[in-house]
Amino acid sequence: MNQEMFDKGLKIRREVLGAAFVDKAIANADDFNRPMQELTTTYCWGECWGRPGLDKKTRSMLNLAMLSALNRPHELKLHVQGAIRNGVTKEEIREVLFQVAIYCGIPVGVDSFRVAKEALAELGI
Repeated sequence: MNQEMFDKGLKIRREVLGAAFVDKAIANADDFNRPMQELTTTYCWGECWGRPGLDKKTRSMLNLAMLSALNRPHELKLHVQGAIRNGVTKEEIREVLFQVAIYCGIPVGVDSFRVAKEALAELGI
């Protein structure tokens, strides 16, 4: 594992997803899933999110669309909250999910709106 890239990824991951969530995920890692936590932090958050080509807001909106399309409600909920931290507005989240509904199907859009509504409610939005 590249420690420098892991540390960079950990910083970004905490900024986007919230320190409490990330620290709990890292602390709860065991011999079985620790390598997955390290891979995710290093490559997803360090190598990809740490690149200069897109800002965090744009990356968040892309993630909302992809996670919706892939039907990953747990990750979608987490990333809706991260998107808010990255400056994505409630209205922009709605527009991303409209786009998803048209290109991926109404059932996907309906589920994504439900998950996003729950995530926003948890944030008091």
